[in-house]
Amino acid sequence: VQLQASGGGLVQTGGSLRLSCAASGGTFSTHVMAWFRQAPGKEREFITAISWSGISTYYADSVKGRFIISRDNAKTTVSLQMNSLKPEDTAVYYCAAAPSEYLRLGASDYDYWGQGTQVTVSS
Repeated sequence: VQLQASGGGLVQTGGSLRLSCAASGGTFSTHVMAWFRQAPGKEREFITAISWSGISTYYADSVKGRFIISRDNAKTTVSLQMNSLKPEDTAVYYCAAAPSEYLRLGASDYDYWGQGTQVTVSS
C-alpha cells in the first residue's frame, strides 16, 4: 500500500485545516487507517485511527473534540479535519495503514506510511 498525504500548511490559532491521504496499491478497505504527528525533538505521536468499516474511531485526548477522522473506501482516501488548531498542533502529520480488523494505537502496529505533511499553527 502506498500512501500520499496532502493538505498541510500554515494557519493561525483557532483556524482549521483538512488533511487527506490517498492510498493505492492494496486493499484499502481491509486496512485500519491512522494519523500520527511528530514535532521537532519529539517522538511520533498517535492522533486518531479509524476501522476499515469507518464505524469505529479513536482519538488521543490531545485532539478529541477538535479533530475528526473519516474515510471513503470507494475513493481509497482517509481525511483528517482539524478544527480549533493550537500552536502545539504544529508538527509533521503522517497517515498510516495496517491490515487489521481492529484499531491500532502504536506506531509499530502500522506497516505503511505516507511521506508526511507539515502543519504549522501560528500564535
